[in-house]
Amino acid sequence: MARRRSNRLDTIEYIGPRPQKPAKRPNFLLGWVVLLVAAGAVYFFGKPFLPLLQAQQVAPTSERANALIGELQPSAAIGDRLAAAALQRTQSSVVYEDAYYKIPYPNGDIPSGKGRAEDLVVRSYRALGVDLQQRVHEDMSRNFSEYPQIFGRKSADANIDHRLTANLQRFFRRSGAELLTSGVEGDAPSREAGDYRPGDVVTWRLAGGRSHIGIVVPGPGENRSEPWVVHNIGEGPVWENCLFNFKIIGHYRYTGEEGVDVSVLAPTY
Repeated sequence: MARRRSNRLDTIEYIGPRPQKPAKRPNFLLGWVVLLVAAGAVYFFGKPFLPLLQAQQVAPTSERANALIGELQPSAAIGDRLAAAALQRTQSSVVYEDAYYKIPYPNGDIPSGKGRAEDLVVRSYRALGVDLQQRVHEDMSRNFSEYPQIFGRKSADANIDHRLTANLQRFFRRSGAELLTSGVEGDAPSREAGDYRPGDVVTWRLAGGRSHIGIVVPGPGENRSEPWVVHNIGEGPVWENCLFNFKIIGHYRYTGEEGVDVSVLAPTY
């Protein structure tokens, strides 16, 4: 019997490597787009943290304070040495205290672990041998009517006279240490950073009308040429970049020396 021929083709077995699809050409443009989008996202979400990172790079650390103190202390300029004394105050632990104390006279002080803004200024000047307690009290005793009449007192009080910003302002003014800049509203403290030098005393008006006082010092690290401040606004002596954060109501360059023309002292920035 004859066999019928089938029209179906037999399967042929292939032996060899698996056929590869043609390689696609890389899309370089798409890669750049992805990178740009990613970079934009990082900038957009990270921008708010840039000031924090920059601040950390120039943080007013104890190490930077000690290095700056070492530079300023040997200076012939009284302002530099006062700035060094103020920076040293930031190395001490002080609890904010504005209570009235009975203290010795002269060179009297409240407990060293307590104090407020005025005490920081008084202690810094004492490091240079200038006793503001004695100087303010003596001038107030002779010229009491020339000073702000605070608490309804009728005479000077060596326990508290030098611990009030208003009295320190008047004393510095009467000593010829006040620095003013002529403006459209008359003479007033400058708001130009270049007008402030290490050792300058600044007073501010805070929210609620409270007065405040601090000492100008150089900034830390790369911010050495910027006028920063050492003050005690409630958390002990601190070194901060806050000179223009509040309304400045007084700017003084008191050297403690008689007959010194503060307007011609050479800048140290």
